[in-house]
Amino acid sequence: MFAGIRGGELATITYRRAWDNARKGALSPAEYASPLARRVYDLRHACVSTWLSGGVPPAQVADWAGHSVSALLKVYAKCIEGQDETAKRRIEAAFR
Repeated sequence: MFAGIRGGELATITYRRAWDNARKGALSPAEYASPLARRVYDLRHACVSTWLSGGVPPAQVADWAGHSVSALLKVYAKCIEGQDETAKRRIEAAFR
């Protein structure tokens, strides 16, 4: 996404340092010391988890996240637990 000084890709440490500085500036000392958004990837994981727990169909989430449905469910299946009542209401509505 970003080019380094010599035109190549930025080193991973460059991203990590920038992310660490952003966390330091945005979070309280207690939040910074916690695992909250410790890695940039954590934001992606939180986003995908939120989509699934919000009821977005797994096939759609997998497409948006660039996963296969099977890969998505291996990692994120726990995010769709507890949606039984919502699923039952949708089924009932479909049969009306």
